[in-house]
Amino acid sequence: MSELAIGIDIGGTKTEAVAISLPSRSHAESFNILNRTRISTQAHLGFDALVKNIAAFIAQFSSAYPEVTAIGIGMPGSTDGEGRVQNSNTTCLNGQFFHQALQGALAQKLIFANDANCFAKAEAVLGAGSGHPMVFGIIMGTGVGGGLTFDGAFRNGPHSICGEWGHTTLWPEHPVPCYCGKYGCVEQFLSGPGVESHYRALSGQTAPLKNILQLAQMGDAFAVQCIDTFLDNYGRAVSNLINILDPDAIVLGGGVSNVDLLYTRGYSRILKYVFSSECHTPVVKNQLGDSAGVLGAALLCRDDCH
Repeated sequence: MSELAIGIDIGGTKTEAVAISLPSRSHAESFNILNRTRISTQAHLGFDALVKNIAAFIAQFSSAYPEVTAIGIGMPGSTDGEGRVQNSNTTCLNGQFFHQALQGALAQKLIFANDANCFAKAEAVLGAGSGHPMVFGIIMGTGVGGGLTFDGAFRNGPHSICGEWGHTTLWPEHPVPCYCGKYGCVEQFLSGPGVESHYRALSGQTAPLKNILQLAQMGDAFAVQCIDTFLDNYGRAVSNLINILDPDAIVLGGGVSNVDLLYTRGYSRILKYVFSSECHTPVVKNQLGDSAGVLGAALLCRDDCH
């Protein structure tokens, strides 16, 4: 017997909706996507316009599934003790009562979670982390985030920031502040823009990460130095995760996870810095691609999240 679930993944650029059919057992390994569509989030128009746009999109999408009474919502950031959004890189949400505003515009019950937690949950239940008790999901793309799951349920924490690995400090003397206002965050060194910024500082040239990797293969000295530093920072940062959490598996997602060197030379750097004479932690690429976040949002309505 299967059940129907709807998930919404709200990003700064796009918002995606999915309707999926899931087996009723709590750790499903199979699922069927019934419908999937995207729209522009239109965050540049401001908070009120974003809420109106997203609410209309959800209402239209869910009208085809009247039997669904609750919808999972994945979004960047978390909420403070009063319910205001905090730490969102979709900055028009920060300081706003987004959960309440969106719920007030829709009839169905909405269940919210951080988008990185949704990614981690989806990969732990349906993807590359399936079968592992404790999974840490890493997102490296435009930003850097993460989520921690135990038996498929993610941990929020009393401040709703569990897994915010991207805003731990790696190099506190870094002269340029992160968007969060602190200095030396992991995100500044392992995000795509962070690597590109480092290459620009070394060479005086602007290039996307894909081109920097190609230039490094061709022997460009600045690109070689940039990629070597990137991999070393990656090894330091991931070894910290292993030292503190010792997870059963780490799953990488986001655009930067497509860099093959992370799983070879990058893993060697993890071994260099981890606090153990050996390391058996698998660090693997995601299986669900850019569907992971929205699938994790759909799973919110089926499983209890802690």
